[in-house]
Amino acid sequence: MNGKPRILVVEDEASIRIGICDVLAFKGFAPTGVEDGEAGLREALTGSYELLVLDVMLPGVDGFTICRQAREAHPRQAILMLTAKGDEDSVLEGFSAGADDFVSKPFSLAQLIARIQALVRRATADQGQEFEVGAVQVDVSRLVASTDGVSVELSPRDVEVLQILAARAGQVVSRADLLREVWGYQRADALETRCVDMHIAKLRRKLRPVDGGRGDRLIETVRGAGYRVRGTP
Repeated sequence: MNGKPRILVVEDEASIRIGICDVLAFKGFAPTGVEDGEAGLREALTGSYELLVLDVMLPGVDGFTICRQAREAHPRQAILMLTAKGDEDSVLEGFSAGADDFVSKPFSLAQLIARIQALVRRATADQGQEFEVGAVQVDVSRLVASTDGVSVELSPRDVEVLQILAARAGQVVSRADLLREVWGYQRADALETRCVDMHIAKLRRKLRPVDGGRGDRLIETVRGAGYRVRGTP
């Protein structure tokens, strides 16, 4: 594919699938369009794509199942899901399945491509560094957090959230700042969404083994303001 980032688009509506693939090809990506869930799942499990773009409602196998199985098989896989506008239940289920980001239908292609580009940058970046957040060591290249010989796996988005919190240790990082810097929402102050809170809750659960068995000692909620790192427990 001449080094172009490969993107799998699983969407049963032909006009949407073809439109996305055409724009991705124009933007320098190597898209593959698939129209049903069974074929999408087979392609996703190959692990040969930098990004999966999955519609939720698909014939055969739904997008959540593809997301869940792809995430289990390839923990570092970048995954974006397409959901119906205002369908919060789908967003919750998608986060639980392992999705990195969501775009609601109907969407502008410019918005979708911007989110795709951000995810691909994260997936293909040279990430060889390590950093500390409180007493926890985070290995960016391996997507692992560890302390005292105990380690847990993280997603690329988990690492981004922890990087921002670590860089501002002792300071409160607002939900709007996280939406802008991690999720890419430029008008975050006017956006009503619980995706940050849901992601932090999930991240805390992951961190329990390296955070004294609790998960909330490292990342503190500052009511009405945002989150901050507590520092070394």
